[in-house]
Amino acid sequence: MEETTLSIIISVVAFLISLFALLGSREKSAPTTENDTSSKHLKLQAYESLVILCERISLPNLISRVNQPDLSAKEMQYMLLENIKQEFEYNTSQQIYVSQTAWEAVRNLRDQSLLIINTIARTLSPEASAKDLNKGILEAIMSQENAALHTLALTTVSDEAKKIM
Repeated sequence: MEETTLSIIISVVAFLISLFALLGSREKSAPTTENDTSSKHLKLQAYESLVILCERISLPNLISRVNQPDLSAKEMQYMLLENIKQEFEYNTSQQIYVSQTAWEAVRNLRDQSLLIINTIARTLSPEASAKDLNKGILEAIMSQENAALHTLALTTVSDEAKKIM
């Protein structure tokens, strides 16, 4: 399981580097009608949707929501992956209302979550249960020394929304 831990650590480091790179190169927005109430309202709704998305695809929340212990690890892996993909696809239109930084943070959260699920699933035996997969994912998340992935994405999205208000 050391290989799994190493993979997760590398994934987290890659996520953090990309997040800091995005935060460091904040885009300069062209003058717009941000004072326009309807535009401001649409942007705030988009940020709200992304906060909900981050919460729904955070691995602990996702596992507790879709948990079915009687499934195999492979079936649970499929359910987790599909749920993340569907949630993300449902919210892709929000990217036109939010900053590139916020959208990249959410996309990185999705990518890292998929990577963690697949990495843990690869280490399990073919006879492993959903419970084994869920336990491995949660242990991997708990062993992270840095803030949880979804916390970083939520912070980015929230900070961006506060700039609008």
